[in-house]
Amino acid sequence: MKEKVIETAGKTWRFLGQNGETNVAQLPRLLRENNTVVLQALGWLAREDKINYTIRSRRTFVSLVEREVGAFNDLIYKMGSLPTELEVQKQQGRAKNKLKSR
Repeated sequence: MKEKVIETAGKTWRFLGQNGETNVAQLPRLLRENNTVVLQALGWLAREDKINYTIRSRRTFVSLVEREVGAFNDLIYKMGSLPTELEVQKQQGRAKNKLKSR
């Protein structure tokens, strides 16, 4: 279950990077993920200080914090386009390997 939450957190981060501020209630449908898993992924991203929450008209919206928007844009620039899921998984694998080797 933890791996699914981590995967969904990455998927959420990429979605918010591409689309900007989004209504939290719509995220599960937009990501095609289970509501509970999406909420756990948002909690994960919030704990990592990667997202902002905003409430307007009794609706909750979420967006990436400014430095994460920059990180997303850097990722797109380095890849030359929006990353595919396979490219993102390769990037994540390299990052995990670097951490293990330390």
